[in-house]
Amino acid sequence: MEIELRNLKKSYISADKKSTVTAVNDISLKIPSNQIFGIIGRSGAGKSSLVRLVSMMEHPDQGQVLYDGERVDNLSEKELILRRRRIGMIFQNFNLFSSRSAAENIAYPMEICGVPKEKIAARVDELLALVELSDRKDARISTLSGGQKQRIAIARALANEPDVLFCDEATSALDPQTTKSILDLIRKIQTRMNLTVVMITHQMEVVRDACSQVAVIHNGSVIETGNVKEIFLSPKSPVTKEFISHINSDAPTSENGIVRWSQDGGEYELSFPQDQQGAPVLSHLAKKFDVEFNIRAAGVQKLTDSTVGKMIVDIYGGQLEEAVNYLRSQGIIVEKVGE
Repeated sequence: MEIELRNLKKSYISADKKSTVTAVNDISLKIPSNQIFGIIGRSGAGKSSLVRLVSMMEHPDQGQVLYDGERVDNLSEKELILRRRRIGMIFQNFNLFSSRSAAENIAYPMEICGVPKEKIAARVDELLALVELSDRKDARISTLSGGQKQRIAIARALANEPDVLFCDEATSALDPQTTKSILDLIRKIQTRMNLTVVMITHQMEVVRDACSQVAVIHNGSVIETGNVKEIFLSPKSPVTKEFISHINSDAPTSENGIVRWSQDGGEYELSFPQDQQGAPVLSHLAKKFDVEFNIRAAGVQKLTDSTVGKMIVDIYGGQLEEAVNYLRSQGIIVEKVGE
């Protein structure tokens, strides 16, 4: 299912009730069908407000929301209830019923829709197998780990066979290893069910590891959109560059991180597309333009379907300007650090 947003605006009364705060400011965006689309922003950027409008939990002050070309922001109450049943949502804090077992939590959305008991039982077993928790069917929620709770929440969100799955900071409360397993599961589900998945996050690692396209939100507006590979190779906005620069900054030896062995220098950041990562580009550069270089940091960022090589270097002497232009002519993105 394709989602289109047209000039969405949403404001709220401030906490002191003396002014209004514009959380979503004239956002237009297309979310393609059958892909995992990321919406990333800092806390307070407006991403959660945006997803409430996109998922029809709230009405926009202005603008339109369209699902497969049909407007849904102006539905009647009855139509809205029916349409919401075709939307799945998972949250950071799981929102499971502690008084129910794992199976009973998954069954709940089908119960309120009047699905026959036999069909509910079969669907619960199917979903437990999908999230690899068949052995925890009768377990109380309090006995499950964080990752298991999120798997049950995912199963519950899929109970009524939705067209779209919204994941609002779904991995923020999980450790890195569990986060990876949940993202792997979401990718598997998306492929198997041809779902449109919208991931709202403040973690660029989530975008890198799961999404095919991304929109960056700042101060209620979309400041950058694009293919994840292109965004990692050549981020345009300072906010996006900051998100990328902080990936794995607290775990520099991670296989997905950039290892920095010198905190000094590092005037240029080089981004290598996958077809250039094995080429002796810097060796050719030194010979051709009589320059020297000092590598301050390097690594490879793994995306969902490719990789991006990163280097932070100093380049000295010789024909410096010509050397930089040569790198760019080879398809390598060259940016001055800090600009």
